[in-house]
Amino acid sequence: MSRTPKDPELASRLSRRNVLGVAAGATAATLLSGAAAQATSPQGGTSPGHGHGHGHGKGRAVLPPGRLGIQLYSLRDKVSTLGFAPVFAELEKYGYDEIEFAGYTQGSAGAITLSQLKRLAKDHGLNPIGSHVGYYDDNNPGAYTFAQNLTKVLDEAEALGLKHIGTASGPFRYGSTVDGWKRAAEDFNTYGAAARKRGMKFYQHNHAEEFSFATDKPKVRLYDVLLAETDPDLVYLEMDIYWAFCAQFRFGKRADGTPAPFNPIDYVLKQPNRYPLFHVKDGTRNDAARDGYDMTDVGDGDIDYKNFLSRVTARTDRGRTYHHWQTEHDNPVESFAFARKSSEHLHSLRESRCGD
Repeated sequence: MSRTPKDPELASRLSRRNVLGVAAGATAATLLSGAAAQATSPQGGTSPGHGHGHGHGKGRAVLPPGRLGIQLYSLRDKVSTLGFAPVFAELEKYGYDEIEFAGYTQGSAGAITLSQLKRLAKDHGLNPIGSHVGYYDDNNPGAYTFAQNLTKVLDEAEALGLKHIGTASGPFRYGSTVDGWKRAAEDFNTYGAAARKRGMKFYQHNHAEEFSFATDKPKVRLYDVLLAETDPDLVYLEMDIYWAFCAQFRFGKRADGTPAPFNPIDYVLKQPNRYPLFHVKDGTRNDAARDGYDMTDVGDGDIDYKNFLSRVTARTDRGRTYHHWQTEHDNPVESFAFARKSSEHLHSLRESRCGD
């Protein structure tokens, strides 16, 4: 269950009733710093005249209770300088429920054991939901990756009590051909089977390039190969929504210029059980940029998260939804401010009602 943020200022604006979605919430105009809404592509952007979907209605919260997390990579500067304890204390204030690791050390802030880390998260009401580990480093047999040290990776994930253990590495170990991705899918099935024996789910986190086309079969989208060749009971996906929309911009056409449009959410709605985890990352539309977006804090960009979360949770039945939503920014201007703003924004989003 989502907790009331302990920060007095935030708590005054984000009541427990808002978090649980049982009564009318404060509008996003109150909660946010007035990010300008922009119309984006028809494939999944904002509809003109409807703003950014910032939750101006008084309907039910679109964020399921107890499912807001953060990828700690976004706070790596604070972890390395302050340590996990002060970072977890801030996340507890901001109303976070979960954390996703990007390494288990504190860098220059000192050493910490896995048991200490697990206890520290529990003490702050944070559920460690997953972790990112490298896929392979074929030049280094001792690398901390699934390919080189699977048993150690799973041992440490199990020690932390993780339910998910995954990688943000693309399946490019054997190249960008269809057969190369089939071989990578075999690797993933192996890791997934080993994780399942430990009571965990193996997952892969996408960037934009996973949605590109095979070099030997330019009409075949590589992400489709990954989905088709991995066992759905062994290999799961963590959709990074921002990168998926960047991929929509970059790879909505094949190399020969023929249209190949897709909408990221369609992948989720077709196989919702394969997507237990999401990265909630925002961007401002910029057609002059390579990726079509400039990354920004959640709530300041043009990705319609009110629509995305509403459709996913509705598809999977709100009362039994399994999905977990992690905020992320690769390089925030100020990481604590990013974490706080992201929580405020996502908790503020409300389902639309007639006339809203």
